[in-house]
Amino acid sequence: MTVPLVEVADLRVAFADGPVVDGISFTLHRGQCLALVGESGSGKSVTARTLIGLTGYRSRVSADRLAFDGADVTGFTERNWRRVRGAQVGFILQDALASLDSLRPVGREIAEPLRLHTTLNRQQRDEKVRELLASVGVPEPEVRARQYPHQLSGGLRQRALIASAIACDPALLIADEPTTALDATVAVQVLALLERLKGSETGLLMVSHDLSVVARLADRVAVLRAGRIVEEGPTERVLHDPRHSYTKALLAAVPVAHAKGARLSAGPAPALAAVLAGSPRTAGTGPVIEARGLFKSFPGPDGDARSAVTDVSLTLNQAETLGIVGESGSGKTTTARMLLGLENPDAGEVRVDGQPLAQLPRAARRRLQFIYQDPLSSFDPRFTVRRVIGEALRAAGHPRGERRPRTLELLELVALDPGVLRRRPLELSGGQRQRVAIARALAARPEVIVCDEPVSALDVSVQAQILDLLTDLQQSLGLAYLFISHDLGVIYHVSDRVLVMKDGAVVESNSVSEVFAHPQHKYTKALLAAIPRLETAHRRPADQSAAQPADNRESAGV
Repeated sequence: MTVPLVEVADLRVAFADGPVVDGISFTLHRGQCLALVGESGSGKSVTARTLIGLTGYRSRVSADRLAFDGADVTGFTERNWRRVRGAQVGFILQDALASLDSLRPVGREIAEPLRLHTTLNRQQRDEKVRELLASVGVPEPEVRARQYPHQLSGGLRQRALIASAIACDPALLIADEPTTALDATVAVQVLALLERLKGSETGLLMVSHDLSVVARLADRVAVLRAGRIVEEGPTERVLHDPRHSYTKALLAAVPVAHAKGARLSAGPAPALAAVLAGSPRTAGTGPVIEARGLFKSFPGPDGDARSAVTDVSLTLNQAETLGIVGESGSGKTTTARMLLGLENPDAGEVRVDGQPLAQLPRAARRRLQFIYQDPLSSFDPRFTVRRVIGEALRAAGHPRGERRPRTLELLELVALDPGVLRRRPLELSGGQRQRVAIARALAARPEVIVCDEPVSALDVSVQAQILDLLTDLQQSLGLAYLFISHDLGVIYHVSDRVLVMKDGAVVESNSVSEVFAHPQHKYTKALLAAIPRLETAHRRPADQSAAQPADNRESAGV
């Protein structure tokens, strides 16, 4: 019997508020992948961080056995851990922006483990950095290596973080949501890279809410709930013949083709009309936003201008959801920022209700609101939820005396308990933070909400709740959504029409059903072909299988 790369027996981790991990046991061998899945707060990430001595301040850790490559690590000092991290264990964190050093170029960040744990000289390290960036799908690696994290898109930052984690060919790679911010085609490259690493005797411990990624990479799956493993076994068996009710609920929350138009989360739609102040907006068919011939470029680190958006035109109608998909750097977010007036186009025009956006008074612009990809970074960490929403209400012109009752109404709209009002962003779960972000966007009674990857960082069950919430709000308030996502399953589930962008231009535009069933552009075909598959036959009625639009759409993605 070979010695397991990782051995965990009866692991328990507690903080001041109580236990977070409550008696977890598992083993991981070289060349294998174990996936930890479950909701936010189930103990997945805490388990992963404990394995490399990063559990956190004032944590209490105990275990009958906690070993790496045969060595008991329960007595490791910080000096011992520094020799292991980066050299023998690589860690891919979920939040690339917070993980990368904002004060140095990403190339230097990736070169750091090479400097500490190898004998490569500076020139060799620079060459290795470029190779690593190229291997994870970063275009122009020699240019990107000189850029700072804030100058990169979310997907490019995540790829740079992965490059840093694999720089020294570690024996164990811990990947906490490794493809969260990646579009389908780049995710395929990263998954193929992780598969190659696993095949070369690297052990992979993966934390993921994307069950299609789990299906492709994992040999075994452990399903966590409230700090305990409720189901564990071979991937094929757990995903296709789940035994535990919680595992079944996770699989039921995945957006698939035949579930379009149906609720993904448990329970009936809430009676939102009962808590709406004022009458819901009447749904119409006319355009609320029109953009014609938008162009935008930015200077690169070499001083040359690079086009971010080229001749983009679109129309968003009332009470409609327009999805935008494309790779990182394709111009999706830049387009959205121009629609909101946060960026001025170099050429072209944006009209809101027929009027030029540039001529609208500030009060009228409040009808357009934004839900960011990372709500934690968009909140002031010092503010309580009460103040976050209160500031939005103040900016929207609500008198002080109306803010308290309106705040409570908004919390009810997004299904949050008033008890969260005293909490700060770091004291909320990912799903709670995203609900607060939605409440803040609703404070100004908008007509249009731009949703920029609003569920990309959420586990599948919380994602289902947020998608259902957005649908409920749209139906009750007549909202129009511009929905940006790299997750094609999410786009198919929520959108009426879809734009496909590549290199700053729209390459295809049509109804979502037409684009997914009959893609015309080769890039759209490549995107659909890149969707990781999670067949969910146990959820599909036999008589519906013939009605599935295109072979590549019945998966965790579509």
